[in-house]
Amino acid sequence: MNRAEDLARRHSLDALLVLLALAAVLELAVDQDDPNAPQTTLWFCVPVTAVLVLGLLGRRRFPFAAPAAFWLLAAAVSFVDGRLITFPAGSYIAGIIAAFLLGNVADAVLARVGLVVVLGGMATIVYNRPGHSTGELFFLPLLFGIAWLAGFAVRTRAEQADAAEARAAQAERERESAARIAVAEERARIARELHDIVAHSVSVMVLQVGAVRHKLPDELADDRDALRGVEEAGRAALAEMRRLLGAMRNDGEDPELAPQPGLDNLRALLADVERAGLRVELHLDGDAAPLPRAIDLSAYRIVQEGLTNALKHARATRADVTLRYASDALEIEVRDDGESGGAGTDGPGYGLLGIRERVKIYGGAMTAGAGPQGGFVLEARLPLGGEGR
Repeated sequence: MNRAEDLARRHSLDALLVLLALAAVLELAVDQDDPNAPQTTLWFCVPVTAVLVLGLLGRRRFPFAAPAAFWLLAAAVSFVDGRLITFPAGSYIAGIIAAFLLGNVADAVLARVGLVVVLGGMATIVYNRPGHSTGELFFLPLLFGIAWLAGFAVRTRAEQADAAEARAAQAERERESAARIAVAEERARIARELHDIVAHSVSVMVLQVGAVRHKLPDELADDRDALRGVEEAGRAALAEMRRLLGAMRNDGEDPELAPQPGLDNLRALLADVERAGLRVELHLDGDAAPLPRAIDLSAYRIVQEGLTNALKHARATRADVTLRYASDALEIEVRDDGESGGAGTDGPGYGLLGIRERVKIYGGAMTAGAGPQGGFVLEARLPLGGEGR
């Protein structure tokens, strides 16, 4: 069905031109006795009329030449018989189509040349028609000039639509590219943060292995050598992690010397946000339990991002932070009373992507959007003890 509709749309004007040519030829043959009919023989009128109208079928291959040839040939034929062009209604309608096509030419310069051809050709045709009036010399070219103007307006509108579509496609490509960059930067940031956590744990393991190795008696020399190998492997792993961290750090970016924050630092964060103008209340549900260091850090970052959204983007005056401790997961909710449409994300709009990346690491879930009572709600669930993804 779609293919048939496309073919019908594509060839509807061709079918109309063929019908106009047939109608013009039949009118010439039937109305030979009309006082306004052409004076020349049908052997001349019929083929000339058919060539004039059917020549517009070449408009796809010759978008300017085909309609321009119609007007130039019509003006030339009017010198032979002044009534031939204006008598058949089919030729008259074909002239309107030719004027429209000239206005619709993609090249603006050629389109303006086409307007001169239309006005000049029609003025010549009217002038050569016997019994014409002075008003017809003005109004008939003006009528076909309006047809040209309609074609010009349609072409301009189509160009504007194409330009808008191209801009939208470019904006979408830029948005996707920016999103990929934002995700990559957030992953690098997460990796740098996790490096500190893992490096601390590995350092403690290496120190403990070294302490045990030094306390072993001489008769356990084989065990001491095995522990020395574990200690050396741990130190090598730490060195490799430092090199990897240096590769991930941007040029000119200083290393972070302060310890990574966790939920123990949450009240200090809420106090900073309140000083910035956003009233915040903290709600705890369940018994707080020690969390794995990486989850503790991610939970802090999620709350931090949610409050940043409420403060900077949602124009909120109040926010509620809820932490729900369960045996298998930590659930986080940041709810504000601001504009749900504005509570987007930090920077160019990709802060929530960072939260989604953090949640995905641990196989959790995250939702963000307008709340049922208004405002913006950010919810995240971090499984405890899971392998993540």
